[in-house]
Amino acid sequence: MSTKPRLMAVAFALCGLALFGLPAAKATDPATPVFSDTGPNADEYGASDGYPVGSLSVVAQTRYLVGTYSHFDRIARVRVVTRAPTAWSFRRAPAELDVSYTFQGERHDIADYLRRNPVTGLLIAKDDTILYEHYQYARTDRDRFLSQSMAKTITSMLIGIAVGEGKIKSIDDDVEAYVPGLAGTEYGKTPIRALLHMSSGVAFHEVYDGKDDIARLGRELFGASGRSAVASVAQFNTRVAPPGTVWHYASIETEILGLVLRAAIGTSVGDYLRDKIWQPIGTEADASWAIDSTGQEITFCCFNAVLRDYARFGRLLAYDGVWNGRQLIPRQWLLDATTVNPADAYLAPGAATSFYGYGFQVWLLPGAKRRFVLLGIRGQMIFVDPGLKLVMVHTAVRPKPVDPEATREAIALWSALEQQFDSDGR
Repeated sequence: MSTKPRLMAVAFALCGLALFGLPAAKATDPATPVFSDTGPNADEYGASDGYPVGSLSVVAQTRYLVGTYSHFDRIARVRVVTRAPTAWSFRRAPAELDVSYTFQGERHDIADYLRRNPVTGLLIAKDDTILYEHYQYARTDRDRFLSQSMAKTITSMLIGIAVGEGKIKSIDDDVEAYVPGLAGTEYGKTPIRALLHMSSGVAFHEVYDGKDDIARLGRELFGASGRSAVASVAQFNTRVAPPGTVWHYASIETEILGLVLRAAIGTSVGDYLRDKIWQPIGTEADASWAIDSTGQEITFCCFNAVLRDYARFGRLLAYDGVWNGRQLIPRQWLLDATTVNPADAYLAPGAATSFYGYGFQVWLLPGAKRRFVLLGIRGQMIFVDPGLKLVMVHTAVRPKPVDPEATREAIALWSALEQQFDSDGR
């Protein structure tokens, strides 16, 4: 262990946290947080230099992923989303969860999963009880982890609240009714519902090669050009299909939803989140959301929060928008967001993609049960099973932006969790 990580471990211990480098907890140990100063291929992630943060120009380099994905609000403009005045606390299971899963014909336990995958944080909760909470690469429960596209689902839930409050009259309204700057453009002539379903029919190329449309849009929004988000999205103006007919993943559609939301509510998206969700669910830490040079939240990505607050949000979704008896998100919105209408068969699992379906900015898992997942590149995930009130929060630093094999293993772990609780009748 180098001197720098050792000093970091001592500092965290003095703050009341467990020392890094502890062995994995046994199944008989209480489900308290467990911290490790290492992880798979730690040297490649800059362990010897204390996992450096870097800058926006090197954000995709493996050496800076751990530091950047837990300190993104140090290198980007952000709006702080203030925590609740009084935190709501999870209970802790008296014994840490023990679960095993099968992947590629081999049996693994949850400790194997962490040894095999570059996970920065893994938290599993059922209802109000944390069953498992582990951190790797010297990350702790005080670090705010980058959500990437998990932020899309947060944006969708805020749209649902605005609809419930009458600030957005109908999601069948065209975008230009709320964002006059897009009047006459193809996106301006697109219904909000089609954006929620990622089915605008407007061409947008997103493959994460640094040369695609999302890279072009990102450079404008994260740069210092001062160009408005409206002007940035208006340049993508080629329609290739009628709205609401073809699913095609395009982050720009969530950015436009953010513009609609900001115009409808008359305040910032971050402040609306604070008032409508973040403080009401009793969050324990401030969050942050990246903003462009004009102060508009970049709603397709880049919300940052501690793991337990992500779990609180997941619990809210598991209860269909109810938090301790209070309906924060309209229940029907949650049902509509996580269910495919028979008339929208192109959004169903196996149709939208070979595995997932797609709702209102949320990925739908196949099967008879209603289950869904928030996804972000490089392994950011929140799995939710409303029937079991089960939530799994997973943050990671996968070298590849999209890694289907690693995602399949995460799904195998999640499926084993569901099966265990289904079979236990709990």
